[in-house]
Amino acid sequence: MEVQPELNRLAASFPAPPPFWKEFTEENLDRISKLRVSQTFDNLKNFNPATTLPLKLLEPPPELRYLQPPDPPAKGQYRCFGDQYDLNIPLPSLDEQGITSLYTPPSTPGSDGKHGDRAFILKRLAKSLLLNFLELVGILSVNPDQAPEKIQDLRTLFINFHHLLNEYRPHQARESLILMMQDQLEKSRAETKGIMDMKGKVESILEGLNQKQSIESDKTREEDTDAPVIDDGSDVWDELEKEFG
Repeated sequence: MEVQPELNRLAASFPAPPPFWKEFTEENLDRISKLRVSQTFDNLKNFNPATTLPLKLLEPPPELRYLQPPDPPAKGQYRCFGDQYDLNIPLPSLDEQGITSLYTPPSTPGSDGKHGDRAFILKRLAKSLLLNFLELVGILSVNPDQAPEKIQDLRTLFINFHHLLNEYRPHQARESLILMMQDQLEKSRAETKGIMDMKGKVESILEGLNQKQSIESDKTREEDTDAPVIDDGSDVWDELEKEFG
């Protein structure tokens, strides 16, 4: 009996925010950040920034479970604002929805690279929306009884505009994924370059110390062949302190 009122509330024209917004407090955000850091260090051997997704707690406390992304829908179905959607169902055409199509459908985004036609259609629809809105204002000032017909025209224009944008969603998802992968690759390359630079510095310091110790050993043997050569490692620490502070 409690599910139906909840669905009606979510499907309202201006739905209220979901109740778990109260969980997003500064204290909870700080707690989950510390838990993520601790889990990262616990699994540091298996953590690869180039291949590992953003860290997600496997068993978060009940009060923190809403502060991380939900699991992907197992059956491809999810609910949004009270309506159920299926990821496996393709976007229906305007004709299938009973809406008048105001443009000739261009090719699918990304199929042959023809994006100019869609950009032109969106600009044309935007101009038509502005013109019809001005006409609606004029009708309301002269004869309000004729307004419903113009409002229907605006509705058709908005649906066509929105449908054309929705056809870009798969293309947008691919581009977003490409940007995320490029960012991870650049971070991995930067970390690798930093490690190699540091390796080169350490090798250079060790090589310089080795040459210095060889010169000092030869000099000591020339001055006193019976004196033992004592190496307390102080030169190494002095060089490292000088290089890395």
